[in-house]
Amino acid sequence: MNRLPQRFIEDRALRDAARAVLVDDVERLRESLSEQSITSRVSSGVTSTVSQRIRTGADDLIKQVGDQKGWVALLVGVIVLWFTRGPILDWLDEIVGSDDEDLARDDDGNTLASPATEGDPE
Repeated sequence: MNRLPQRFIEDRALRDAARAVLVDDVERLRESLSEQSITSRVSSGVTSTVSQRIRTGADDLIKQVGDQKGWVALLVGVIVLWFTRGPILDWLDEIVGSDDEDLARDDDGNTLASPATEGDPE
């Protein structure tokens, strides 16, 4: 056999060292994946990302608001009331007990024309 050039021997040693590092990394990855399922990894990553973005957004908002915290609280309250206005109005109707319960209403709560009763000439 002929003698291999020194550069070829050095390249082979580098290749073998790189392969050993790669095999070690793959083995660590397999161990890590066997500990936790992919779905739990994804959900954990998404949850942490979303919560971090919400926290960052809230911190930025607080920094920008400064002395206007009362107005922001008022705005948030108005938005909450706007989205819950239907159930609140239904609750108030139950408390007050409307006298016109016999009138028919459509899906939006508007009074419809009452149907004629049996004894009416209409």
